[in-house]
Amino acid sequence: MEKLILDQARKIWTEIAQHKMPGELTLEIELYKKLLHIFQVGDYYYMVFNPPEMKIEYASSNTIDVIGYQPEALTLDLLMDKIHPEDLPYFLDFEATVTRFWSQLPPDKVTRYKSRYDYRIRRSDGSYIRILQQVVTIQTDDEGAVLRTFVVHTDISHLKKDNRMVLSFIGLEGEPSYIDVDPVRRLTPSVNILTRREKQVLELLARNQTTKQIADDLHISTTTVATHRKNIYRKTNTSSVLELVQLALNKGWL
Repeated sequence: MEKLILDQARKIWTEIAQHKMPGELTLEIELYKKLLHIFQVGDYYYMVFNPPEMKIEYASSNTIDVIGYQPEALTLDLLMDKIHPEDLPYFLDFEATVTRFWSQLPPDKVTRYKSRYDYRIRRSDGSYIRILQQVVTIQTDDEGAVLRTFVVHTDISHLKKDNRMVLSFIGLEGEPSYIDVDPVRRLTPSVNILTRREKQVLELLARNQTTKQIADDLHISTTTVATHRKNIYRKTNTSSVLELVQLALNKGWL
């Protein structure tokens, strides 16, 4: 499932970079640190992200304090894997909206905004915290392509208890701000045709669990699991787990 989500994210980040590749970064990390006063509301770590090559080029040492991972272990694949499954479709919708917003700005204003939204992420100990993700562009070109961004993840679990994710664009250097923006629906949830039990089976199938493992987890027989799988395939007109998960992601069921 994470690979399918990441494939969708890659398309978005390619759009925001306008299919260009970054050159060398001339800004120093000390300059990034000076930006932290914009973001700091709790325990945090920061990263330099390269959208065209879809990789984290630098992560601060306090990743271990916030999410329990060493900075050198922090990869894009790891972060995508740790986002709460229920938040992943909204994460992609927000990223698509950020791309649209920046693409509509005049090139000289791309660095004058930060995007901000929150979601849940799983720590190395298995617990979830709510992260506020804030991003500013630190490298662009004459046409406004976003080539590198400075990303701060702040633990706001103590500040926000509900699960409603909110996207905002905060203007810097006198630019106007846009709060609680309606996102582009890249993965729009639709009416779920599956029963509660079938959805539980689907979620476990998406985790690559076998029929026996699913039966053990749900305390039902393997025959019942097989029946649920058959019904799920029939209702969704799919014939494999991969095809089913792809459809479920597109429909917002996972």
